[in-house]
Amino acid sequence: MKRYDGTLQSLEDRSHRPRSHPNQHRPEEIKLIDDMRRRNPNAGLAVFWVKLRERGYSRSISGLYRFLRNRGQMAVKLPNPKYVPKPYEKMQYPGQRVQIDVKYVPQACLVGDAVSDAAENGGFYYQFTFIDEYSRFRYLEAFKEHTSYSAAEFIRHCVEKFPYAIECVQTDNGSEFTIRMNSSKTVRPTLFQKTLDELGIRHKLIKVFTPRHNGKVERSHRKDNEYFYASH
Repeated sequence: MKRYDGTLQSLEDRSHRPRSHPNQHRPEEIKLIDDMRRRNPNAGLAVFWVKLRERGYSRSISGLYRFLRNRGQMAVKLPNPKYVPKPYEKMQYPGQRVQIDVKYVPQACLVGDAVSDAAENGGFYYQFTFIDEYSRFRYLEAFKEHTSYSAAEFIRHCVEKFPYAIECVQTDNGSEFTIRMNSSKTVRPTLFQKTLDELGIRHKLIKVFTPRHNGKVERSHRKDNEYFYASH
């Protein structure tokens, strides 16, 4: 009778959905969530739930998810910062800086005596590659061992073959070049680094897990794989 205003529309059936629930969030819990969300607007669901638990929140993470979803308080993922490449440093003359890297020779490419020789050394051959950044002069050698001794022998041969003086050698952080990535606290020079000092060559290490900084020799290895190893 309270709804009736003289029209039939006022007597239409309405939703029977309950306006409250016995297990709904209490006012003090809602205040805690609002305060924490205001201070942590971008925290993910799991992190936000843990933070609430540390302050006395006792409900499940699924219950928190439904509450945040209904109130439109889910965290918004921030876009990843756009990568802005640094200006490329061009070399001015041959030998100013060279790049060296190692490539595993695929076992499928080994034939004849190379198969038995590789089996004695763990089943691999290793291609050491030298490339000058200015002239793109390239020199390759295959070794049976992936060690600092092999790298030291290789750089000596590069100095003999390259017609210009080498000022700087750039490598990744592989164990054949440096041991700074080892768990040991004492970092001592490898045989490769000692050989560079003996030859008066500066050693530059690229940023960890950033092979694009050694891009010329990496591309060279990719082309070797496309033009040679993939079909021979």
